[in-house]
Amino acid sequence: MEEQIGYLIKIFQRRLATTPMSFFRYLYKEIDWNDTLIGIKGPKGCGKSTLLLQHIKETFKGKELEKVLYVSLDNLWFSSHDIIDVVDYHYTHGGTHLFIDEIHYYKHWQTLLKNISDDFPGLHVVYTGSSMLQLESSEGDLSRRLTMYEMRGLSLREFLAYDGVLQISSVTLDELLENHVGIAMEVCAKTKVLQHFKKYLQIGYYPFYKTVHHGYYQRLQSVANQVIEVDYPNVEDITMPTIRKTKKLLMILAERVPQLPKMNELYKELETDRNQGLKMLYALQRAGLLQLLTDDAKRLDNLSRPDKIYISNPTMMYALTPKVDIGTLRETFFINQLSQGHDLRYPKAGDFLVDKRFLFEVGGKGKKFDQIKDIPDSFLAVDDTEVGYGNRIPLWMFGLLY
Repeated sequence: MEEQIGYLIKIFQRRLATTPMSFFRYLYKEIDWNDTLIGIKGPKGCGKSTLLLQHIKETFKGKELEKVLYVSLDNLWFSSHDIIDVVDYHYTHGGTHLFIDEIHYYKHWQTLLKNISDDFPGLHVVYTGSSMLQLESSEGDLSRRLTMYEMRGLSLREFLAYDGVLQISSVTLDELLENHVGIAMEVCAKTKVLQHFKKYLQIGYYPFYKTVHHGYYQRLQSVANQVIEVDYPNVEDITMPTIRKTKKLLMILAERVPQLPKMNELYKELETDRNQGLKMLYALQRAGLLQLLTDDAKRLDNLSRPDKIYISNPTMMYALTPKVDIGTLRETFFINQLSQGHDLRYPKAGDFLVDKRFLFEVGGKGKKFDQIKDIPDSFLAVDDTEVGYGNRIPLWMFGLLY
């Protein structure tokens, strides 16, 4: 076993040596790394693996590194070897910390974590997995031990730092609404933010844009395919016809969002029924490929028909949609950035109701207050604008929230 483990250690050391330490995602400082069981889920390509390796590289030095093991369960090595044997060897040879990447490749991942937690007392475990991962009620004892974090793609603020343009601290929504003019003037004094905003919308949500110089959108299409073809069946027991229908559903919606297609016609087109159609729809949401908007958050929990459907982020829109509609692009950016830490609902007037209080209409720089002018706490999020005034806030500024 020692020789076999040596292979995994070499891979770990090779990846650790090439892990960059110049930029850290927003989630890095939010994680309490002292917890004994930590889960990090998020869409494929958002930087979860790098996050783990950065923590290891920064925290464990010299001899301490010998107590750490990082493995990724998508490695073909695990098709003929059991992760439990690896854990046992690591633990009995003085290992104190285990980092498991891509845990959803292990069919019974919840049972695996429970067994590790029960059978290897004191071992610190951090794992990453698809954003589709859910803790079932039957694993309630595991959920009590687990601290779960969710990671998203780059915000505009992070993109500016990652792209070497500008370092700026995140702001809260309240700070933005109260002082957007001052914040915008500070940013715009240092850079021409609108040109970077345009670049961000096109390529900036996924950090790997720096390493893929040609065929970036094809790579994103491959990411979407892998989520549906690999992650989905690894997390839920589904058939090949369901996988094909789910891919078809994503492509149909990519052409029609955010206007909700007639659902009965959509189910007919997919040759499926309402129940199965909604299950596929919500699977795509959990996978980080769609954003669903309703007038009541409880409807999302009950797999009800949403009021609006969006592709999850602008960059994925460019990858999936031959012709990107500018109005849809603006709304997609807004819901993507605000859905991190805020409650968004579909209002009777306007485009988005945030935290059950703030009403937003999203549009171009010529957008007027006509639809929401008499409603308290109402704002315009306007594109092609560097600095706003009053309740007119530049759209790009909503990318500073995390």
